[in-house]
Amino acid sequence: MSKAFVFPGQGAQTIGMGQALAENYAAARAVFDEVDDALGEKLSDLIWSGDIETLTMTQNAQPALMATSLAALRALEEEGITLSQAQFVAGHSLGEYSALAAAGALSVSDTAKLLRTRGLAMQEAVPVGVGAMAALLGLELAAVREVASEAAQGQVCEAANDNDPAQVVVSGNKAAVERAVEMAKERGAKRAVMLPVSAPFHCALMAPAADVMAKALADVTIAAPSVPLVANVTAEPVSDPDRIRDLLVQQVTGAVRWRESVMAMAQAGVTEIWEIGAGKALSGMVRRIDRSIVCRAVGTPEEVKAAADSAA
Repeated sequence: MSKAFVFPGQGAQTIGMGQALAENYAAARAVFDEVDDALGEKLSDLIWSGDIETLTMTQNAQPALMATSLAALRALEEEGITLSQAQFVAGHSLGEYSALAAAGALSVSDTAKLLRTRGLAMQEAVPVGVGAMAALLGLELAAVREVASEAAQGQVCEAANDNDPAQVVVSGNKAAVERAVEMAKERGAKRAVMLPVSAPFHCALMAPAADVMAKALADVTIAAPSVPLVANVTAEPVSDPDRIRDLLVQQVTGAVRWRESVMAMAQAGVTEIWEIGAGKALSGMVRRIDRSIVCRAVGTPEEVKAAADSAA
């Protein structure tokens, strides 16, 4: 069976994530230590015994989720499963950085610093309360794009995450997103709900953050990943470091094309997708995109052992 390893994005964070991995696997513990050292603070203390409001702050959630994903991967390696067994890596938004660190394109230390920078830049790009995001359920992408375009009325409202056939997320100015929610309901959406996020990610309002990331990424060494990355912005495999750098900048304002990314991996022969890190959100999306793909969440010692046994 051909595998892809995928890495979760914001929203998957929970207090205590990765702690059991660190207690059971020395290599997993080392990841959290490396991230703490890179940031010059005990992010691991916040992850394991802090409060969820502080952990959910974008500048904390992003490096924390990456650390948890990489810890799970290192635990898998201790059990004899390596990334070389995957045909592709991919990640949802910040998960793309986790995927690149997993594939050796970025060092863990550089990834932690980049995600701290990215989180702060995204938070500072738009004053709190000015932007918003909403999930529109049960409308196809073309219909959501139409709704977003009509709801904009001179403001920003864009399809930001094409997650799966049943869920597209819109992002932009708060008033425009609220208009999109009402219009989506009128046009037959099963549900349309505002999301509890602190900024309008993956839309044109994030342009100041894209400028910050362009500067930050210019100073970082990016190697060719050991397995190709299916990029959020193009839904196509990429291995060239300069192209990866460009796509990471575009990704700040660009849509996350997750549905198409999964379809591209399936068309290339992937039959099994392992979600490495916190939560099971991506597994749910994958099942709604292609029921024939076998999904496996790998975020606890028990899940690591079960995954290793399944591949033996």
